[in-house]
Amino acid sequence: MFGFLNNAWALLLGVLLLMIGNGLQGTLLGVRGSIEGFSTFEMSVVMSAYFLGFLFASRVVPNMIRNVGHVRVFAALASFISAVLILYPTLANPWIWAVGRVVIGFCFCGVYITAESWLNAAATNETRGKALSLYMLVQVVGIVIAQGLLLVADPGGFVLFVIPSILVSIAVAPILLAASPTPSFDTTKPMSLKRLWEASPLGCMGMFLLGGVFAAQFGMSAVYGGKAGLSLPQISAFVASFYVGAVLLQFPIGWVSDRMDRRLLILIVSGVGGVAAVLGALASGSFVMLILAAALIGGTSNPLYSLLIAYTNDYLSRDDMAGASGGLLFINGLGAIAGPLIIGWSMDFFGPRGYFLLMAVLLLLLAIYAGWRMTQRAAPAVADTNAYAPLAPTSTPVAVELAQEYAQDVADELAKE
Repeated sequence: MFGFLNNAWALLLGVLLLMIGNGLQGTLLGVRGSIEGFSTFEMSVVMSAYFLGFLFASRVVPNMIRNVGHVRVFAALASFISAVLILYPTLANPWIWAVGRVVIGFCFCGVYITAESWLNAAATNETRGKALSLYMLVQVVGIVIAQGLLLVADPGGFVLFVIPSILVSIAVAPILLAASPTPSFDTTKPMSLKRLWEASPLGCMGMFLLGGVFAAQFGMSAVYGGKAGLSLPQISAFVASFYVGAVLLQFPIGWVSDRMDRRLLILIVSGVGGVAAVLGALASGSFVMLILAAALIGGTSNPLYSLLIAYTNDYLSRDDMAGASGGLLFINGLGAIAGPLIIGWSMDFFGPRGYFLLMAVLLLLLAIYAGWRMTQRAAPAVADTNAYAPLAPTSTPVAVELAQEYAQDVADELAKE
């Protein structure tokens, strides 16, 4: 493990800086949009645009890397991110912001794909699981730190837009100076959606619903805070609580998932998240209750992402796992694009509590569907299931394929015992 850290510390530091920059710009736009007087619908379009760019990049960037190489793609996309971040306060128009968010989503996905391919090259069979855990932890910690930076300057000014631009620019240096410029790179063609649905209807439906829930957390939480009348420190704490909950519950849920019927666990975890969302909708007068509800929602929905991938793998051959993961990420991306738009409508119709109500509907629908699927076919024996690998919903196909390799390594070790 120390050998891995010696090889990858600069990469992880760079990813941390990238995540701080990304986490800050997302929350900042939600706050600044309220200051600029943008409507909830306009902000929902702005937030949805990020996921459109992210999804498009997951298909396009691998070919870019093959054509011109990791270093050029990484440096070019990071430069575009820095430029767009500076343009946001200069051109305060929701439709220009939406275009900028498409570009930002595309570029962040691209730099994540590049960084994750270097991470894959730095990991060995013995360190792959710990590498995944560290990478996920760095991602979440970066987003949490970003919320604290929201308080260092006036969101109505320029400084808070300059900070993430600087962080992204600095992040390039340790990664490019320390990482090998030419790791092997080859992503698997996604499995057809029809075949993926036949293999795991719950995996497909769950990933689509979770896309909307994750988009609510990453895209619309600051918009909710502004509509609900929260102060800037309260918005910062509210957004951070989603990811603190994710860190606290990711590994316990993962440990349990390797020891029971995953469909039952999906039902329980999504049900708890749905109830927490209902409590959030009812707790408009209590900030403490809002924080607890957000922590529970984040602590259940983020592990569900990894749990659904692991569950789908239980019904696939090893040769199909990588292709299936690409299809699952595509489905999740579709849900993430639709999520902010529907939440924007919900908040216009029901008021700020519509933010929590929609997440409650999505998570409870997942719980109900998981319960119904339990009646349709028998679960595989626990001894025959694949290992749970922790992943953040911001992961790209490269990280998910790394997780697949880890799951196969664990299965191989168990088969030898």
